[in-house]
Parts: sequence; C-alpha cells; structure tokens
Amino acid sequence: MTHAPDSSLSRLFDPQGIAIVGASATPGKIGAMPISLLLQHGYGGRIIPVNPRADTIAGLPALPGLDALDADVDLAILAVPAAHAAQALERARPGQVGAAVVFTSGFSETGAQGAAEQDRLCAIARERGIRLLGPNCLGFMNVRRNVYATFSPAPANGAVAPGGIGMVSQSGAFGAYAYSMARERGLGLSHWISTGNEADIDVADCIEWLTRDTDTRVIMAYMEGCRDGAKLRRALAAARAAGKPVVITKIGRTQAGAQAAASHTAALAGDDAVYDALFRQYGALRARTIEEFFNLGYALDTWKRPPQGRRLGIFTISGGVGALMADEAADTGLALPEPAADAQARLLQRVPFASGRNPVDVTGQAVSEPGLLLATADDMLADGRYDALAVFLAAAGSSEALWPTFEAFARQMQARHPDVPLAISALFPPARRRELEQLGCLVFPDPSAAVRTIGAVAGLAAQAGRDGIDDAPAPTPASAPADAPPLQDAYNEVQAMALLQQAGLPASPCTLASDADAAVRAVAGLQAAGNDMPVVLKVVSPDITHKSDVGGVKLNLRGEDAVRRAYADIMASVRQHRPDARIDGVLVAPMAPKGVECIAGVHGDPVFGPVVMFGLGGVFVEVLKDVSFRLAPFGRDDALAMIREIKGYALLQGARGAPACDIDALADALAALSRFAHAHRADFRSVEINPLLALPEGQGVVALDAVVIREDRPA
Repeated sequence: MTHAPDSSLSRLFDPQGIAIVGASATPGKIGAMPISLLLQHGYGGRIIPVNPRADTIAGLPALPGLDALDADVDLAILAVPAAHAAQALERARPGQVGAAVVFTSGFSETGAQGAAEQDRLCAIARERGIRLLGPNCLGFMNVRRNVYATFSPAPANGAVAPGGIGMVSQSGAFGAYAYSMARERGLGLSHWISTGNEADIDVADCIEWLTRDTDTRVIMAYMEGCRDGAKLRRALAAARAAGKPVVITKIGRTQAGAQAAASHTAALAGDDAVYDALFRQYGALRARTIEEFFNLGYALDTWKRPPQGRRLGIFTISGGVGALMADEAADTGLALPEPAADAQARLLQRVPFASGRNPVDVTGQAVSEPGLLLATADDMLADGRYDALAVFLAAAGSSEALWPTFEAFARQMQARHPDVPLAISALFPPARRRELEQLGCLVFPDPSAAVRTIGAVAGLAAQAGRDGIDDAPAPTPASAPADAPPLQDAYNEVQAMALLQQAGLPASPCTLASDADAAVRAVAGLQAAGNDMPVVLKVVSPDITHKSDVGGVKLNLRGEDAVRRAYADIMASVRQHRPDARIDGVLVAPMAPKGVECIAGVHGDPVFGPVVMFGLGGVFVEVLKDVSFRLAPFGRDDALAMIREIKGYALLQGARGAPACDIDALADALAALSRFAHAHRADFRSVEINPLLALPEGQGVVALDAVVIREDRPA
C-alpha cells in the first residue's frame, strides 16, 4: 500500500474509540490482553469487543462483527488467525474504520502463500480507506492517552511514565524488551510502536508522524530494513527540521545479520554502508549496541539542549580515571582544552597537590571541602571554553552524608551554567540518581560510557543550518528531469570525461585518436591551446579495464616521433595480449601535475538511489577500503564532511611537508557529481572517476579518467 507522505496517522495513534476483533475473556489470549490493558490503565474512549460467540466480554457489550458497529470507529484491533483477518476487515463499511492493528502472524514472513494473504488484506484495507499497522506486530501504546493497543505483557508488569521519547520498532520482541528497559532506566515515553511486516505503515511513517507530535521530543527507532528509501529520507529530514533527534539501531550490518532480518520479517536489509551514510547525512545517531541505544536516548531526553560543540571539560577526584576519560574523549573526537591559566593557578593555590590541566584532578579533597566542586567548575566554565562538563565522583555518590553537597552542586550548575550540559559518573542510589536527572544532569556509573555518550550527541548541533541541497526535501524516485537529457547507450573514456565536464566536474582535456596522425594532431592542438606539458597515450577499449596490464599506456611523451612510436607500440601490445578486444583508438591528454590521487564514484542502490563514494586512490581504497559515502544529491557541507571522514584525510591536509590540497574544490566536485547522479538516477548503473587528482590549495582538482556505465535495459 502507498499513501501520500503527509497522510495523518492521528486516528490510529490517538483513537477515540477502539474495536477489538477476536476479543476474548480468557486470560492469556491475545484478544484478551488489549481489553485488560485498556481497562487497567484507564483508557477514556469507547471499547468495543467484537466476538460472534459472546454477548459481553469483561463487562462490555460485544458485537458479532465490524458491520454491526452503530458508528464510525478510529481503530480496529485484529486478534484473529491470519486466515480470518481479511474476512473480518471486509465486514467494515468503507470509511467506517480509520485504522487497523493486525497482531496475527502467518503473512509475508512465512512465504508466498502468506504474502498473497497479506496482499489480500491490504487490498481490502485500501478499498475501505483503512491504514494498517502490521501484520505480525505487537501493536502500539500512546502512553499519555492510556491507549494500549497491544498484546505485549510488558505494560502489565508495570507501565512506563509519560515522557518525551517516541519509540518505534520493526521487531515486536525487541520493542517489548525496549519498553521494559525504558521502564527500568526511568525513561518516559510518549508513544511505543511496533510495525512488524510493514504491509502499509513502516518505521519511516512513524518517525515522520512523531516529528509532528507535540508530546515527542526524541525519537528512538529499531530497524531491520527499508523498502522505500525516499520516504525514510523524508522522515529523517523532517525530524532534523523539527529539531527532534533520532537514535536508530539498524541491524543487518553483516551478511548473517542481513539474512536473519530477511527471514524474520521479509525485510530487505540493504547495503549497510548506505544506511550509515544516510544516518550521517541527516544527523540521526546510529547506536550499534543496546546499551548505546538507551544511553543516547537517555542523554537526549535528559539534556533538553545537547552540547553545542565538541569541547569537553573533565573534572575528577581520581587522576587515573581522568586519564581513562581523556582516552575515551580522544577516541570519540572530543577536544580537551586546558582551563585558563588564572583558573589553574587558583585551584593549585587552594589544593597544591591537584592537577589544573584538563582533566582537572582535585583529588579526594573535593569530598572533604564542600565548596570545592562548585568553585572549580565555576572557574573552568567562566570564559565559555567548554561545551559540556563530565565529573567523576567514584563511590562518593553512595554516601548519604555527602548527598547535600552533590545535590547543591547539580542545582547550582543548572542555575549558573544552563548552557553547559553536565554528566556525573558516580555510584548513586536509584532514588538519588533520579533526583539528579530531574535537575537535567546525566548520571552514569561508568565514566567511559559517559564520555562516549557525550561524544555521540555533541555532533548534533553541527547539523543545524546545512547548505542548500542538504536541507531540501529528500528526492523521490522519478525519471530524470527535463533539463537532464537521457544518457546514450555506451561511453568510452573520452566521452565519459566530456559528459562529466558538462556536469561541472573539472576534467583533463583529452582527445580520442583513431590513428597515429590523429594522435599527433591532438598533441598539436594541446600545444596551440597553451598546454606544453608532455602527453600520455592510453588505449580506449570497452573490453580492457586494466590498461597497463596489456601495455596500453605510454607516459611522458614529447615530440611527433615519440607520439607515433608510442601509438604503434600500444596497438601492437594490445593486439598481442587481447586479440579479441574492440579498440576505439587512444586517448591523448597532457600529463597531470603533482597532486594527491583520489577516487570518486557513484553506484545505484536499489532502495536509496545513487550513492556517492569518495576515498584516496591506490592502497587506501583497494586494501584498506578507506572510503566514505553520501546519498545524492548533497551540497558542499556534506561533501566536506565525507572528505574529513576518511582516515587518509591528513594526506589531503598536507603531510611531511607536502602542500595542502584544494579541499574546497574537491568538495565542489563531489557535490557536482552528486547532482549529476541524481539528475540521471533512472538512467545509469555506475560512475567512477579514478583518479580524481586533488591539486595544491587554490589550484583545484582535475578528473584524469572516468567510466560511465548506463543501467542495463531489456532488449
């Protein structure tokens, strides 16, 4: 089923009346659980049990079918076997039911027959204007409105508090576990949603709806796969525009994980590198462990304003743990600037055996001198050089005698430095921990987890105010626009270079020569244009990828005789090594100046469309796989970010006395490549520019070779 991205799901997630088809009075049955939970938690809307074999259930009048409803109802819960689900929904009149939650399994996750039954269910829902959640899902909860449209036992064992986190999970089992973990961690939820097989409503729909929900501040999502990449991009773009951070755990990072995901909910796990690029591009925080998933959600919910930069102050009563925290900070890309010199002097005057650098170590003196905590923090933060503060208090947090000191410290920090988020690592009793959290302070027993969490959320502020294309609505799959003429069936290297040059990528001037005379004329043309560099000749053949292996490249050529000999040698060598190869001629181009060889490419992802890749050439890409990705199209900000992500970035900045490269020009070239790829997204399979030469700063970049492969078309 497909719906416009702005379709409202409010009738589903905030229903005024709920019909439970397959309702039961027998405890333990899935048709009994939602009625029990709705009554237990005080749902204020109408509850309508539907069961043809009962007059009343749980003291409520029962109806034989949806066709017996006397009025419209926002939500129908289907708790009947898969074979009866479509028939049950078919009894509803068009427009009578707004949405349906389908608990039952036995649909597309079981194979072809189940998929056919799921299609039939969707067709009936579409005819009647019903949105579907599921099938094969645990349903949802609207915690603030006491809506428990689920058969999960988790809320029966204790409800989570109402709060600002909207949680959505493709897996029901993980969702139930996450609900219980949220309760244990003291996280308040606005909504809890499981999507199951996603016959209609998927995780992206839920994320986008939660961005418009006034009760939700933070979105936590668990994904197994995605079928509609454009919709997920729109959802993440909407969340960023609304200022609502998204934490995502996406499984299927390995082949085994991807296969498990597909067998579980018939989801397409996709290429993990593409998902990673997607999340980076739209500012979603990817959590790779369950602990990290909850730590990030906890931090974003507790800190109403995350750190506005990556400068961390560390303040500890243990020098050893301070060093451990400093190591973690370096690993997560956090900076540790020293406090001002006068602040360090004041600390050492007060505690001569302290360490005034960052990490600042006040030793155990902070425990015996109550005012030292606040005085030191005030000094550190006085001149605005820190974006967050992490404090380690060891086991002192378990002391009731010291609690007034710690509570006053957290309260004063919030009053005096509200723009500097505070995290305290100590062993506080649960009740004391909750009091500190209510003051807006993070509390971690593990100081390393505290620093890693700060490092993860510190990058969110940089996502605001991205350039042009980055802030545009995510593109939808469509044919190329009118101003992008369709690609021709095949391109040799010379044609590919010309095509990319038209797209705004600087390319080395090159000519295709079909014989030695043409090669000589091409060299003369370069010289007439003012290019007096020696030239290179390379064989041009659709059948030869590695030209050097067959003697198809000649370098540093000057003079007519050298060019003619090189042409003859190339032709002889290629015919000897590859007599079957088709030969278009040779490419004639000037030798390139000195620079750093990079590689840029595009491949068409079946879910997300064209994805741009960047890396350094040679061993960096072939062996180390040191590359970064972004989904097309994007602007300079994202291009710069992907350049900085590679481990070899230092080489572009200038290493061992080499000049720094023109990184801005490199970013502009990648952005231009992304625009070209998006314009022709329905028209090609891949593009590769190798090498893309980054010249010294101010001199630009130049593409030296390119391959464009059009999408295979049926004959």
